[in-house]
Amino acid sequence: MLRSIRFAEADCVLHVYTLERGRVGAIAKGVRKTKSRFGARLEPFSHADLLLHEGRGELHTVRGAELVRSHERSRADGYRLAAGHIGLEAMLRLFVEPDPNPPAFHALTRFLDLLDEVEARLPAQPALDPLVLSFQLKLLWLSGYLPHLAGCAACGEERPLVGFSAQAGGGVCAECRSGALDVSPEGFETLRGFLERSLAEAGAAPSSVRGLRECLGVIEASYEYHGGFRLRTLAQTRA
Repeated sequence: MLRSIRFAEADCVLHVYTLERGRVGAIAKGVRKTKSRFGARLEPFSHADLLLHEGRGELHTVRGAELVRSHERSRADGYRLAAGHIGLEAMLRLFVEPDPNPPAFHALTRFLDLLDEVEARLPAQPALDPLVLSFQLKLLWLSGYLPHLAGCAACGEERPLVGFSAQAGGGVCAECRSGALDVSPEGFETLRGFLERSLAEAGAAPSSVRGLRECLGVIEASYEYHGGFRLRTLAQTRA
């Protein structure tokens, strides 16, 4: 479950990402009633098998739900909750169509599984958590926006990279840096580390606070250029 929105007196509209149909909207009738048979199975973060009835409108109707993993540990912990919401919003904004994308589905379920075991980094900054950054980079990759880091994305020369240009599609050299986001060698090392490693190995990627911040900057620049959006959950972590 990516998001749950209250609707009418006791219903909820759900944004769900599925293995076979991609992004799906559904309505769960009466789910907010005390005696609802669905309970926490339809909460954000939950991984569930749903029985959906496809009507004439845009929203399916939930007829049944079997819980696969509740991910209650992530919902009950403030740090994990904030980190998880960043990942879920990234899914919501990058994958908006009802088209199946099995790698994206499996990345999401893996992210939620790993999130249950994440410990807060000090100072606690969910937006800079290696798992959260790595997941967002994987989603950009699966959306077709993998940043080119092998050479200058603007001129094609294999020169030292000094910045990131979402318009050019990756790192740029000093001669092509006009208008680009400044990125240090630490930042590029962090980006490569996350892209070359699995989500489970995100914590082992070489990183520093500077590298993590610059990695986040690259992600946000990609969102703004390719999708025209900013993540509300990232803004909230800075408030």
